[in-house]
This record gives sequence, structure tokens and C-alpha cells, in this order.
Amino acid sequence: MNLLTLAVVAMLVQQAFAYMSGLVMPVAAPAVAKALDLDPALVGVFTGLVFFASMFTHVSCGSFIQRHGALRVSQVSLCAMAAGLLLVSTGSLPLIVLGALVIGMGTAPSTPASSQILARLSPPHLAPLLFSIKQTGVPVGAMLAGAIVPLAVAGFGWRGAFFVAAAMCLGLAIVLQPLRAPFDQDRNPAARFSAMAVLGTIRDVLRAPELRVMAIAAFAFVGLQSVFASFFVIYLTQALAHDLQTAGLAFSIAQGAAIPARIFWGWIAGWLSAARLVLAGLGLGMAAASILLGLSGDTWSLPAIIAAGCAYTCTAVSWHGVLLAEVARVAPREQVSGMTGGVLAFGSAGMMSFPLVFSAILAATGSFTIGFFIAAVPALVAAVLLFRRT
Repeated sequence: MNLLTLAVVAMLVQQAFAYMSGLVMPVAAPAVAKALDLDPALVGVFTGLVFFASMFTHVSCGSFIQRHGALRVSQVSLCAMAAGLLLVSTGSLPLIVLGALVIGMGTAPSTPASSQILARLSPPHLAPLLFSIKQTGVPVGAMLAGAIVPLAVAGFGWRGAFFVAAAMCLGLAIVLQPLRAPFDQDRNPAARFSAMAVLGTIRDVLRAPELRVMAIAAFAFVGLQSVFASFFVIYLTQALAHDLQTAGLAFSIAQGAAIPARIFWGWIAGWLSAARLVLAGLGLGMAAASILLGLSGDTWSLPAIIAAGCAYTCTAVSWHGVLLAEVARVAPREQVSGMTGGVLAFGSAGMMSFPLVFSAILAATGSFTIGFFIAAVPALVAAVLLFRRT
């Protein structure tokens, strides 16, 4: 296996485990809420905490990646995810809050680190496709969560689900060790963290028109993705009265549909050399899919609900490789991880705010429909801005 292929596979798997770690709570939420006597809608608060921590880590991780290497930072991140999952498994509310923050800090560097490795190794004409293949780790991670967490809850209780996920993260951190030397050749031990550099990253993203529109798109698109990840299982169990195993299976099927979709959109963007046009079309598609899911209800059959979920994931969970390749294209080569982190910080802001707003809407109205409708609006705005930049 050549180095580029090995990099794509390794980064795909670490991306999958990172995304899975953030989904253990949303998928296990009905069981956790029952055991701890909590409202399942509070999963939006948990997700908000995860991505509150992720947002700040995204903009600050670039210097650590440059100093210690992208692979080493990936390993440390996996260990942090495991620690956060174990904290949540205690069932103590203060430790659950702390665990959410630690998980967020752990998941954040996975994408900037993998982008740094692939930007160095990928031929430019293959970058959108290879980044998209690597980013299939997100739906793969969601499929793992949808398949493994309900089984672990049934077999070991809700705490067991968090233990299983933590063990998987620690195991992967160990397995990645032999790759440290070839993947971290470009690390710079002289690099230092600087608060001014963090602010400079945000400033540079906002000042560059190409990166600014990517940041706006990341905010809207990641926000819609987080709504699906946080509330689809709860929607099926609470509003549509399906059991957790059925809801988890539906979630996994919908996330599985995003895998070929991501590769297809990456291929199209590379073939047409029109990443922004593809992203604009995806923005329109995901807004329509969110509205469609909001229109669904208990009169819809389970296959119809799954089809709506697949339409959602094939757009709102399938854009990442195209956007990340575009960021890597326009950013200076030595600043790819930093600029990627800066753009993704806006994505983390969307990932943090959308579930909180959705939870508030759900608590105030009891309506999933209103939440899905409102979540679609920023994606429409981003699509218009992207069309204007093409």
C-alpha cells in the first residue's frame, strides 16, 4: 500500500472514530434520559457543549499540529475522546458536562490534522475526490454509532456503550503509532502556540473572500448536520414511537447513504473544477431535505422516513470533502491546518448553536417540524452566497 493510500485509509478511520464519539450520547439519549430521569431533548445541550469546546480547539490546534505533527495530535485527540466518554459514563451531571467539553476538545483536531497530511500528499487534481473519500469517515462513524450503541445499551446498559466507544478510541490511538514517522515528517518543533495567532487565523479567514464564504457555508451546513445527528433518533422514538433499535438502524441506513454521495460529490467537483457550484447546489438540496423531514409524520411509513433521512444525509452530511479541498486549495500550503481549523471553527459554532436552538424550539412548542423548517434557512442563505461567488 503506497503512502497516499495509507494516509486516506488511516485518516478515514480516525475521522470515523472522532465522529462516532460525538454521537454516542445522541444515539443513547433515550436510555440515558430514562436512567437519569432527564428530558431527552437535553441532548441538544450536550451536543452544544461538545461543539462549544470544539469551536475554540479548531482555531488553536494549527500550531500544535505544526509543532508535534498531525498524526501525533490525532493520537492525543483519540485519547481525549476516550477520557470524555468515560467521564460521561459516570452518570454524574457535572462530569457529564466536563465529559462533553473533553470530547469536543478531542474531536476538533481530527479534520485539520487529516487535511494537513492529505494536502501534502495529494495531487491537486485528485484532492476533492481524496478529501471526500477521507471524509466518508463521518457517515462511517455515524453508522458505527447507530449500529454499535443500541446493541451495547441492550447488552451492557447505557454506561457500557460509552465504555465500548472509549476502548475503540484508545485502541486506534495505539494502532496508528507506526505511521507517526512517515506522516509527521513536516512537523516544526519550533512552532509555538500564540493567542494572537488564534485571533489572526480568524481574521485571515474573514478577510479572504474565498475563505469567508466557506466559513459561512460551514456554519450553515455543519449546523444542519448536527440537527440530524442530535435529533433523528429522538424524533423516531419520541414523535413516531419506534423503538431504539429500529431508530438506530434507520439512522445507520441514512448515514450509510452519505458514503457514496460524498465520493460522488467529490468526483463531480474535481471533474468540473467547480467546487463552489457543487456546494451551492448541496446547500439548496439540504435545505429542501430538512423541510421534507419536517413535513414527515406518524402517517409516513418507516421506509418513507428513511428515504427522507437519506435525502438529508446525501446533502447535509456529504459536502465536507468538497469544502475542505477548496480550503486547502486557496490557503497557503504551510497554513492548511490553521486555515482549515479557522473555517471549521465557524462550523463548530453552527454545530453548537443549531442543537441548542432546536432544543429550545422543541421545549417551547413540542414540534420537531418547526425546528427542521428553521434549520433550513441558513443553508439557503449560504447557497445564495456560494452561487454569487461562482
